[in-house]
Amino acid sequence: MVFGWLNDQLLRMEWLSNLVKLLVENIFGLSIQERFGGGLHFFIYDVIKIFILLSVLIFLISYVQSFFPPERTKKILGRFNGISANILGALLGTVTPFCSCSSIPLFIGFTSAGLPIGVTFSFLISSPLVDLASVILIASIFNWTTAIAYVVVGLILAVIGGTVISKAKMEKYVEPFVFNNRMLEMEQEQLTTLERLGFAKDQVRDIVKKVWIYILIGVGIGAAIHNFIPEDVISLLLGQDKWYSVLLATVVGIPMYADIFGTLPIAEALVAKGVGLGTALSFMMAVTALSLPSMIMLKKVVKTKLLVVFAGVVAIGILIIGYSFNAFAYLLM
Repeated sequence: MVFGWLNDQLLRMEWLSNLVKLLVENIFGLSIQERFGGGLHFFIYDVIKIFILLSVLIFLISYVQSFFPPERTKKILGRFNGISANILGALLGTVTPFCSCSSIPLFIGFTSAGLPIGVTFSFLISSPLVDLASVILIASIFNWTTAIAYVVVGLILAVIGGTVISKAKMEKYVEPFVFNNRMLEMEQEQLTTLERLGFAKDQVRDIVKKVWIYILIGVGIGAAIHNFIPEDVISLLLGQDKWYSVLLATVVGIPMYADIFGTLPIAEALVAKGVGLGTALSFMMAVTALSLPSMIMLKKVVKTKLLVVFAGVVAIGILIIGYSFNAFAYLLM
């Protein structure tokens, strides 16, 4: 009972929902039962909630990150090989709160440092999909069962993707300049607690500056779907009874560019309209892991064959995950 209360107040922020309801109904004079009032409530509540959770979580994660700069991380990963290294690379991606485009420079750094290509691709897949901040946000929107299941399948996808690329021996399809751009071997810098707190604060500021527009756009789209688009229309396109819904959601997501924080409100609104959980998550994963801008950036450092293999492995994994979540959603919701 205590855990449930904490979850509702700290993650779902029901107190905030009630305050926004008072604002919309008593100050703006709108009913949240009507379309415009409900849409305004959805927008204000979700924007404030996401920014609060995002700022707190990035601060905590970044503080922990300050103990693991790229040089130290490289040394830790270098002690492992095979699938254990892929698992560690995927887990490392969970503590890097970056979108896929931001992860690519770290991918270059790790590859330049001599880490196996499969390990760096496991990192590249998991980093935009399964960071800790997104896990907490998924739990705040859906529930902890869904959040944990999402983490597990995201990590499995990252490990399998990296392992496939490793087994295929595709190092020759990485652009030569990546291997020639060697990282400097540097001693671990000893930071004071105050410096680590400053680093965490700077990370919050930098990341929020990068993602705020996508959060506003994502919440705006979510509010429109939630309150203005009839459920019949959504069901016609993406209803759980449509065999192609997961495929369509994945294909629609690829041309877009946003991070997981901007796509979560859209997924929330889609599920509320009767779209399958797996369909909504497939859309979210396609946007974050296979967005067209990130593919264009990745093309700068890998050749076409490796890019196609990477995109194909991830796309197939997303489709399998989407259909699996739809099939077993009753166990999660």
